[in-house]
Amino acid sequence: MERIWLKSYPPGVPAEIDPRQLRSLPELVEKTCAEHAERIAYVQMDTQLTYRQVDRLSRAFAAWLQRAGFAKGDRFAIMLPNTLQYPIALFGALRARLTIVNTNPLYTAPELEHQLADSGATGILVLENFAHVLESVLPRTSLKRVLVTAVGDFLRFPKSAVVNFVVRHVRKQVPAWNIPQAVSFKAAVAQGAGLPLAPVDIGPNDLAFLQYTGGTTGVSKGAMLSHGNVTANVLQSEAWLGKRLEDFSGGGVVITAIPLYHIFALQANCFLFARLGWQNVLIINPRDMHSFVKELIKHPPNYITGVNTLFNGLLHAPGFDKIDFSHLRAALGGGMAVQASVAQRWKEATGQVLTQAWGLTETSPAACINPPDLDFNGSIGLPISSTEIAIKDDSGNDLELGQIGEICVRGPQVMRGYWKRPDETAKVMLPGGWLRTGDVGHMDAQGFVYIEDRKKDMILVSGFNVYPNEVEAVAVNCPGVLEAAAVAQKDEHSGEVVALFVVRKDPAITEQNVVECCRKSLAGYKVPKHVYFRSELPKSNVGKILRKALREEVSRPLTSG
Repeated sequence: MERIWLKSYPPGVPAEIDPRQLRSLPELVEKTCAEHAERIAYVQMDTQLTYRQVDRLSRAFAAWLQRAGFAKGDRFAIMLPNTLQYPIALFGALRARLTIVNTNPLYTAPELEHQLADSGATGILVLENFAHVLESVLPRTSLKRVLVTAVGDFLRFPKSAVVNFVVRHVRKQVPAWNIPQAVSFKAAVAQGAGLPLAPVDIGPNDLAFLQYTGGTTGVSKGAMLSHGNVTANVLQSEAWLGKRLEDFSGGGVVITAIPLYHIFALQANCFLFARLGWQNVLIINPRDMHSFVKELIKHPPNYITGVNTLFNGLLHAPGFDKIDFSHLRAALGGGMAVQASVAQRWKEATGQVLTQAWGLTETSPAACINPPDLDFNGSIGLPISSTEIAIKDDSGNDLELGQIGEICVRGPQVMRGYWKRPDETAKVMLPGGWLRTGDVGHMDAQGFVYIEDRKKDMILVSGFNVYPNEVEAVAVNCPGVLEAAAVAQKDEHSGEVVALFVVRKDPAITEQNVVECCRKSLAGYKVPKHVYFRSELPKSNVGKILRKALREEVSRPLTSG
């Protein structure tokens, strides 16, 4: 397929990146810590770490890991929210040449057991607040080393202030746990400071992450991301955004509210801006909008990432109007569809475009990004440098421009496959290195890609496809609606109908109000048949609305509320 998107590239963005610029993630860490040693690297609760300190602490942890018996390729799990310990542990484990298994600290015991058993992780670092969950599954894992840390271990504040911070952002109390072999992370780092770090060769083909995802089908699987996958994506993102950010030669301020264990923040906030030598402000609990806004006032952002629900929440948060956005250069929305109404309000409030990007865990993750100066157009953008997009039918054949089919990706950031799942890998990988994404969409004549929806989220009403994104985009523009999510509900007459879950902004709105508003903009079969009001919608750790949970809810008897 002709790469028609290249004609729409912003000035200065190359068609290809040179992956030889960066062979591995340890190379990225060591270079940036040397080049930007005196700059502030991370900030949390007014505690700062410079790149020199990050270098020293992560090197010490890497040396401890080697002395503890970990070898190249061993899987090491990190079960932390956005704390200062996360980059220290991540960079240290990478410098020890281990393979990282990022683990959601909010996992239930069965979820945690599956990930640890499937990955074969032999070591883990866990926040003490969640150690009781680990304790319950420990006998059924391959773990040999357990490290535990407390939120306040690296915070330079009085104990009372740290306790208040934990109460507000993590959990009110630390549940009881008993892991006799557990080691203090802080002590391990201190011990490693006096140990040598043995050199271990690492290259682009070596495995950097087992990044777990529901994938495009089925149960949670470990996407095998090599050092080359991730470093290529860092270079691709730098090529795309670099011109926009180059006036911050002394380092800017990036706000990290998405969990670093999520692939979006891992690449777009952690690795990219570590390479650029920026100051990273870690937000441990973005759902606490009061504290989040206070941090944004204290640290005026130059760059911020988030999902649609986060930007929408900020726009409605008290104090948002007091944030200084005069030096904001980019706001990147991903993880779920950015709604036009949110993008419009964001630009009106900040003066900057909310740029929509798209990718998957399996693509490390960035695959398409809109030009940062382009007004919101509803697309997920253009294929980034060294990336190809094709729209294919169910048989893997290319479709014509404008036709709707499955979005497929090819590029150096595409995973090596799913860990120990050749059958699942075969379902998503086509000949020639193409990845089936499970997203349905089309490409226009300028090369911009548009998503209709996830294949599995489509609603089939009397044989007609209804895309939830389209219904939701209309619903959130109805007077009195704050958030909305559309899912399929079984119906004896049409097979399925549209069920709409709504969070009210105005408590007076009714089901009839919402339906009549939607009827003005949607064909009859797309109009919600049922409207259910809720005080909040279920969301992932990143803030993405969980349609799966809502689909399960409509399979049971419901009330409008």
